[in-house]
Amino acid sequence: MAEEKKPAEEKKEEKPAEAEEKKEETAEERAKKAGIEVEGAPRRKEEGKEKPKEKKVEKKGKKVRTGRKHEKTEAHKFYQLSGGNLTRNRKPCPRCGPGTWLAEHKRRLYCGRCGYTIFEKRG
Repeated sequence: MAEEKKPAEEKKEEKPAEAEEKKEETAEERAKKAGIEVEGAPRRKEEGKEKPKEKKVEKKGKKVRTGRKHEKTEAHKFYQLSGGNLTRNRKPCPRCGPGTWLAEHKRRLYCGRCGYTIFEKRG
């Protein structure tokens, strides 16, 4: 019984060795068939695989902006001259202090710096 297992084990050992020899031979055979000298040429890691093709990127046109454009703040609207006195048209923010004005919306006043909001009473 022990003798029967030995030939099977020997066959298994021979197969991987033969496969390694075939891989080396195939690379040499390919070079000989193509007529290329292999001595100084660098080898690729993956033979037979080509580089993947680059995907074509379609150029898109410019984006069309929707909505209104940003309006610059006009400082002359924050103050009013009457005679020799300056009067402020907008209220300052109670949290941020003077110099930061509350924006006037339909039914509320809003500070863009700190988020303070005053809702006007319906009436």
